[in-house]
Amino acid sequence: MANERPSLTIGTRGSPLALAQARMTAVALAEVSGLAVDDIAIEVISTTGDRTQDRPLSEIGGKGLFTKEIDNAQLEGQVDVAVHSSKDLPTVLPDGLVIAGFLPREDVRDALIAPRHKTLDSLPAGGRVGTVSLRRQALVRQLRPDLHVEALRGNVETRLNRARIGDFDAVILAMAGLKRLGLDGEVTEALDETRFIPAVGQGAIALVTRENDIRTRDIIARFAHHATAVELAAERAFLAVLDGSCRTPIGGNARYSTGKIAFRGIVLKPDGSAAHAVEAEAPEEEAAALGAALGHQLRERMGAGFLDLIPRG
Repeated sequence: MANERPSLTIGTRGSPLALAQARMTAVALAEVSGLAVDDIAIEVISTTGDRTQDRPLSEIGGKGLFTKEIDNAQLEGQVDVAVHSSKDLPTVLPDGLVIAGFLPREDVRDALIAPRHKTLDSLPAGGRVGTVSLRRQALVRQLRPDLHVEALRGNVETRLNRARIGDFDAVILAMAGLKRLGLDGEVTEALDETRFIPAVGQGAIALVTRENDIRTRDIIARFAHHATAVELAAERAFLAVLDGSCRTPIGGNARYSTGKIAFRGIVLKPDGSAAHAVEAEAPEEEAAALGAALGHQLRERMGAGFLDLIPRG
C-alpha cells in the first residue's frame, strides 16, 4: 500500500552532518534487520538549536536545544530511532527514552582549520579564532591567551568558509564531523587530545529509542559498538557528576583497550586562567564508576565558587 508506514523511521536534525549520520544508521539497521534501506525512512525534525543561530548555545539553554523536539516526536511515536551526536545529548534523557547503542566511534580530536597559519602555535598574536564551544574557547585561551576567541555558529560549511575567506585566522570543529562529510582535507592541524581534551561524547553517534520498543532495541543491539558504549559510560557519568552542559567548559575523553578504560578529564574557567584535570584507569566493567569518581574528585579539587564564574545565560 502506498500509504503504509515505513518499517522503521529515523528522526534527525536537518544539517548535512546530521543527515549523513542518519544515512549511516539506516545502512547499519538494514544490514542486521533484513529490511531494505528503502524500508527505513528518515524524518527531518527542526530543533530550537538549529533555528536559533544568532546567539551562543550557552545563552539560550544548552544541549537540550538540539534534542527536545526529536524527543517529543519519538515519545509520540512519530519516529522509532533518534540519531544524535553524543556530545549534544543531555546527561539525563526524558522518561521513556534510552540510549540503545552507539555506532563505532570516529576520531575524537578537535580540528583546527587555519589556511594561512596552519597550527595553533603558529597563529599570530591577536589572531581571531572562531568556535561556539565554551570548552574550545577556554582551552585556546589557556594555551594562547594572546588570541581573540569569538563565538561562531552555523553549519560546518558556513564555519569553514569563514576561515577560507579570512574572516577568522582559524576555526575549530570536530574532526569526526569533517571526516563524515569528506571535508577532513580542510584540516591544517588535528589537535592532540591529551593537550586539547575533547568534549564528552565527541565522535560518537548515539541511537536513542523508546524504552518499551523492544523490537527496535533488539535490532540495534545486533550492531551496537561495545567499545564506544564503554567509553561513553565513563564520559557521561563524569559529566553527570559535574552537571555539565553547553554552559560549562568541560572536557572528558575515555579510551577502551583490551578490557580496560583510561580516562582523562578537565574543567576550566571560561577565560582559561585556571583549570583542574584528572586521569585514571579501571577495568571496563567499572567504566561508569570511574567517570563518576573522577567527577567527584574534580568537584572537591575545584572547591566552592569555581563553576560559579561560568556564564549561566
